[in-house]
Amino acid sequence: MSHEREKRQSWDWDSPQCRAQLDEVFFRRHDYIQTGSTEHKEFWTFFERFQRFKTKKEMSAPKSSRQESHEGKSKKKSGSVDLGLPKDYDARYRINISVCSKDIEERLGGSEHKRRRETSGPGRQEITDCRLALLHFLDFNQKQSFSKLSKLRREQKSLPIFQYRDRIVELVRTHPVVVVAGDTGCGKSTQVPQYLMASGFDHIACTQPRRIACISLAKRVSFESLNLYGSKVGYQIRFETSRTTATKLLFMTEGLLLRQIQQDASLGQYQVLIVDEVHERHLHCDFLLGVLRSLLPLRTDLRLVLMSATINIKLFSSYFNDAPVLQVPGRLFPIQVIYQPIPPEEQASRSEKLDPRPYLRVLQGIDQRYPPEERGDLLLFLSGVAEISTIQEACQAYATHTQRWIVLPLHSTLSLAQQDKVFDIAPPGVRKCIISTNIAETSVTIDGVRFVVDSGKVKEMSFDPKAKMQRLQEFWISRASSEQRKGRAGRTGPGVCYRLYSESDYDAFASYPVPEIHRVALDSLILQMMSMGLGDPRTFSFIDPPPASSIQTAVTYLREQGALDEHGELTSIGRLLAQLPVDVVIGKMLVLGSVFKLVEPVLTVAAALSVQSPFLRSAQHNPDCSTARQPLNSNQGDPFTLMNTFNAWVQVKADRGSGSRKWCRRRGLEEQRLYEMVNLRRQFKELLRSHGLLEDDTGRRTEPQDRVRRRERLTERQKLHQLKRDHELQENTKRKVLRLEEGLEGDASSGSDGEGASSSKKRKDGAEQTVDIQEVKFKLRHNVNELQEAAYASADLSSRQQSLLKLVLCRGLYPQLAMPDEHNANRKDSEQVFHTRNKQGVVIHPTSVFASDPEVLHVPEHESSEFGADKGQSNRHQLLAFVTLLETNKPYVSNCVRIPALQALLLVANSVDTNADCSRVVVDGWLELGLTDGDTALKVISSALTLRGEWERLLQAQLGQGGPGSSAGLGLSGPKVSRRELEKLCEGLVRFLLYTEVSYSLRRLTGLQSQNLYIGPQQDPDLSSASVLSSLFPGMKAEPDPIKGGLRVCSYFTYNCLCDSKDLYSECLRTFWSCPHCDLYMPLTPLERMQHEVTCRPPEEQQPEEEPESVNASSSSSSALTRLYHCDICNKDLTLTSTEILKHKRQHLS
Repeated sequence: MSHEREKRQSWDWDSPQCRAQLDEVFFRRHDYIQTGSTEHKEFWTFFERFQRFKTKKEMSAPKSSRQESHEGKSKKKSGSVDLGLPKDYDARYRINISVCSKDIEERLGGSEHKRRRETSGPGRQEITDCRLALLHFLDFNQKQSFSKLSKLRREQKSLPIFQYRDRIVELVRTHPVVVVAGDTGCGKSTQVPQYLMASGFDHIACTQPRRIACISLAKRVSFESLNLYGSKVGYQIRFETSRTTATKLLFMTEGLLLRQIQQDASLGQYQVLIVDEVHERHLHCDFLLGVLRSLLPLRTDLRLVLMSATINIKLFSSYFNDAPVLQVPGRLFPIQVIYQPIPPEEQASRSEKLDPRPYLRVLQGIDQRYPPEERGDLLLFLSGVAEISTIQEACQAYATHTQRWIVLPLHSTLSLAQQDKVFDIAPPGVRKCIISTNIAETSVTIDGVRFVVDSGKVKEMSFDPKAKMQRLQEFWISRASSEQRKGRAGRTGPGVCYRLYSESDYDAFASYPVPEIHRVALDSLILQMMSMGLGDPRTFSFIDPPPASSIQTAVTYLREQGALDEHGELTSIGRLLAQLPVDVVIGKMLVLGSVFKLVEPVLTVAAALSVQSPFLRSAQHNPDCSTARQPLNSNQGDPFTLMNTFNAWVQVKADRGSGSRKWCRRRGLEEQRLYEMVNLRRQFKELLRSHGLLEDDTGRRTEPQDRVRRRERLTERQKLHQLKRDHELQENTKRKVLRLEEGLEGDASSGSDGEGASSSKKRKDGAEQTVDIQEVKFKLRHNVNELQEAAYASADLSSRQQSLLKLVLCRGLYPQLAMPDEHNANRKDSEQVFHTRNKQGVVIHPTSVFASDPEVLHVPEHESSEFGADKGQSNRHQLLAFVTLLETNKPYVSNCVRIPALQALLLVANSVDTNADCSRVVVDGWLELGLTDGDTALKVISSALTLRGEWERLLQAQLGQGGPGSSAGLGLSGPKVSRRELEKLCEGLVRFLLYTEVSYSLRRLTGLQSQNLYIGPQQDPDLSSASVLSSLFPGMKAEPDPIKGGLRVCSYFTYNCLCDSKDLYSECLRTFWSCPHCDLYMPLTPLERMQHEVTCRPPEEQQPEEEPESVNASSSSSSALTRLYHCDICNKDLTLTSTEILKHKRQHLS
């Protein structure tokens, strides 16, 4: 016992070494509480208080213990029965928890001899004391949890919707469709799914218009249903899901549910579908309602619940055959509305920045009228991201000065970590100033908001079908939206709404917002409808049908892209494009890239063009960022710059891991966009593999080093999963308190660079270790070594591969082309003008590489003829292929790539028309190419047509449509393409792109010139040229064109249909000509000359020969363009050029 006393006297509870020894007993890896966790830190804080309380209690114990001892003796003398109950009362007897482990019991029950041998470590008394403290700590936490639960249940019962709980469940059981309409604050979004889940419905899907709403609602419902660490309630958005086989309630976006309908038309996996926020009238929501309306008669067991604000409820009820409506009143506290119209001198013009003074006055007024002790945050509604940045900068300066505000932005382009900050609480005496787009109008509810500032503006995207251009314009909001914004101030108590417009302005607002289906392009929607077999889009039963002209514009666009045929049916590539969750343009790139074995670079480019630009506008004028970005820029175009940026980022991730945050900051990059790109890239790769367009490498032979790598990867993944679980546990433990400097990070930092994206974990040595959760998720989802190899392959493209990649981009983006203005060489860099087919005077977006280096688009002066008949002639004319034409304050083209004009147009255009000698070529009715040499022009066109025919055949074969008649009207047939044929085609395309040296002029035709292009149909067409054309272009049949006139050789090429300054019969007029191969000198027409030259080659040119490595300009004709030819007379398959096929035929004739 003396040994125990000595040991206890040497024991120091405050010593880190002593606590570490107890941690090894009580807080090991498999215990309820682990070392380093939040509960572990809280226990030791609790333990210190518990020890003080215990010491204080022991000091007052002697007197009471003597009294209890005397009473015990007297009871014993009286002969009372001993029931085995404790003689002394202790609070631990009321704790219904015990802490048991083998190690603890061994230490407490060991022999005296064994304990004496232990010279270090905690003794029996220390173990007992720590165990007792742990019991009280767990009991304390349990009581706290019960108290929170009781408070939560009281709050749920106080919601207006609670009294309608049984009515909602009854209506859903007895009616296929129910409309639940509730004002702000009634609790419909969180409670209705819980009511249905509690009443026995197992498979429930609840759609939301935005990803942030899916995540926040899933977390809230999980918390309220005591399933925070379970999986009964989950969410599923793009790239991220918490869904498991045990999930009963799933929150998802509307677009994701539509994708599921494409895979399973009956949606058999769900019992109940809840469509929330239907009053917002998003494109996907309106379409989803139409699809579900047609599905309900086929699924009589399916239940549909529409949830809406009290806006135009009758429209939704009547659309579903007078479905019952349950209207729930809101729970709003009184809201004071203050109209503060902006003075004229503070109203910004279209080109000026927003004036922050009206908004700062509101912050100052709140500071003056309300003491800091009164809680209440400010929610400020602005129209767009640029406006948010302007006001955030001014408010942040004010907040830094007063130390009474934390300024936080909120919009959909922020990372999830940054968005989550708005739900954290401000420290005492400090308010949050949340500057948001209309995302906070209905989709997100932020507790604690007492003040609302309504700018009365919103930015909406609209589509101009005439100019084929999107417009992002600022509009006044509707009265319904204004009321929704006001309601955000009265959720938790009396509030104030400042409206920065007059009451007369409010009265002039429209009643409801314009449905999105009436103002956006419908290309993707129509393609999705066709793939789902919903019939003619013009007869589809929309809740509010779009204009017929918008549907027709979309159908025409899809035909131009090759997704629909002339009968309006899906083509093979159209069926595939409908399965890809991207625009048609991006989908085409992916398909074409897989054909040319350019998968890795095309995956990167397609992913980069599908997300918002990672280049921050705020860093555009920062010289340090510009210098650091310079090595990433490519003068080939923005897609190549984005690819370089992504590849460099992957290399940094592989080398330095979380050091990528600093790397991104130095270059003004938003790392969140790069994370989105890598996730999307993986999704694209899986889609291509699932459709057979990418080889599956899972069956390849595993090398020993691969097995070692795989084991290392498995070990690393286990550690990463543990880090992720620890982070989620820490995230859910308690609501975070913001720091005053939180708002300083703003938009300028990387999305994963803030505290919200990382958590601190204490190591054994006591140092803080920061865990970047974005980095953890990145390494869990992706194999960094594979990404690094792909980045190396993409970064080291040869000129041949680069040319093919540009051609793939061009065909994917076509017909989105822009032509430089002829006077650009005399303009400033910022005043460069371009013209598209439907819109003149567009400019390059300031973030494009061409905005700062437009000289690469100019025709070199020494290569362009300035005077005479050859004015404007050059072989260096270029066009811009662009992804987006968007008008804000100007019409901008963005994400551009430069391409050679003649070669690209002949290879991708939908319509190529020529005159008699092909010296004049009109493409798609708006671009005119003038070639001085008719013979060369005819050769170039012949080469292009042969290449296009082979390309089309190869593409159809890759899509599983090989065989006779599979080449879209070209008449080509043959077996599935071989690797040798693919290489031959690629070589021919590269030769054509890089080594076609033909001087030509390029100009845009005016509207009047376009109206008088064609000679029109002839009553007695001269068919003498048809046989010659058929011999020049084997497999193609020349026929009179009934509309343009001339001869239609194939679906996109019409010969001799253009009105010309020359005589209409010039193709029949012969001029004297000398053959370069023989002594022939006689008058011939252009076609006869070419036919003779084809059949009059020297003997050495007639034999097939190996293609030389280096190709000069003169070898760019069709002689290198061999293809498979079956001779019926020889009954042989031969690989010959078009010329060799003609010669082979002549041998049989002779």
